[in-house]
Amino acid sequence: MNNNKQNSKKSLTKLLLTNDDGIYAPGLFALYSELKNDFDISIVAPESEMSAVGHAITLYSPLRVKEINRNGDFFGYAVNGTPADCVKIALQELLDQRPDIILSGINLGANVGIDVLYSGTVSAATEGAFLGVKSAAISLATRKNPDFSFAAQFSRQIIKFLKHNGFKTGTALNVNIPAIPKEKLAGIRLVKQGTSRLKERFERRTDPRGNVYYWLVGEIEIEKYTEDTDLIALKRNKITITPITCDLTSFEDIENLKPSLSTLKI
Repeated sequence: MNNNKQNSKKSLTKLLLTNDDGIYAPGLFALYSELKNDFDISIVAPESEMSAVGHAITLYSPLRVKEINRNGDFFGYAVNGTPADCVKIALQELLDQRPDIILSGINLGANVGIDVLYSGTVSAATEGAFLGVKSAAISLATRKNPDFSFAAQFSRQIIKFLKHNGFKTGTALNVNIPAIPKEKLAGIRLVKQGTSRLKERFERRTDPRGNVYYWLVGEIEIEKYTEDTDLIALKRNKITITPITCDLTSFEDIENLKPSLSTLKI
């Protein structure tokens, strides 16, 4: 690479891309393909799917890192750990320079309501934010026949939004994009995380050897009177952006519980 190209690359915004669907996921590749010519990109992602692992980190087994090539060229690092592991080891060991922005995704399926707590995609972004890097999770609200092209294009807008707005340390953006044609989108809305969750049940099944196993299934329960939440806005064909933080404190209950604190004895 000549000096002009080296200097040009040094001046580019540095992105770390990760996800929870694994390094071979089409959503991650769509994000990379859209951004590779205009940004200095590093990829560190799980070597296999790590959906719904939440903010888990690996403590009792070693993390192993593999270099992954695509079409004969270096693509990124695969880690046998969680999305949060990937962000930690990227920032502390694998990258020569700290990224300016971390993007996690593009996830297959929305991350809204209580699902945000389980999401590895969102947890990668919150880990990055906790470590002081502006971060966003990007999800496409479908699990069938995904077309990631618009979501990948919209990630450019998210990068600009992150660069030009300040956030308190530990705050990341959770972005959900309807899986509909661009012309049918009803706008972009800043919303709070809702409390919708799966109405869950376990299906009891039997394998060919006669062993019983269980499969978790369920449907999202829609909240009532929640016009300003992620799930409702998404269902109304709006791109949703929710600032989220790792601080889970219920400040309202701190005040409510103070009068009862005297009932506790040491």
